Amino acid sequence: MKYFFLTAGWTIGRVWEFGGLWNSNSRRRQPYLKPLPISLVENEEKLILYEVEDDVLMVEVLSPEQNEGNSSAIGQVFLKRLISAEQVIGYLAKANGKILNDSQEWS
Repeated sequence: MKYFFLTAGWTIGRVWEFGGLWNSNSRRRQPYLKPLPISLVENEEKLILYEVEDDVLMVEVLSPEQNEGNSSAIGQVFLKRLISAEQVIGYLAKANGKILNDSQEWS
């Protein structure tokens, strides 16, 4: 599995695999992308941890403005860097903000 943090309110757009964009017709399924019940709060932003399958190479994410179609930026794409479980543990260990788990706050 691979992981990434996504700011609350942002949504997932297109997904890339090895051969290009994820092809749901040939795979006969959508890619596995699941929000986990762990998030960080950094700089007053809630960052939700997502888990994705190993076949996923990149994930496009859309800001709330882009999602509503109000964006004036043409062709602006945000891609999330996927990280390993070890890197997630490192981020959580160094978290200066708060770690949230199912609406319970940890210090």
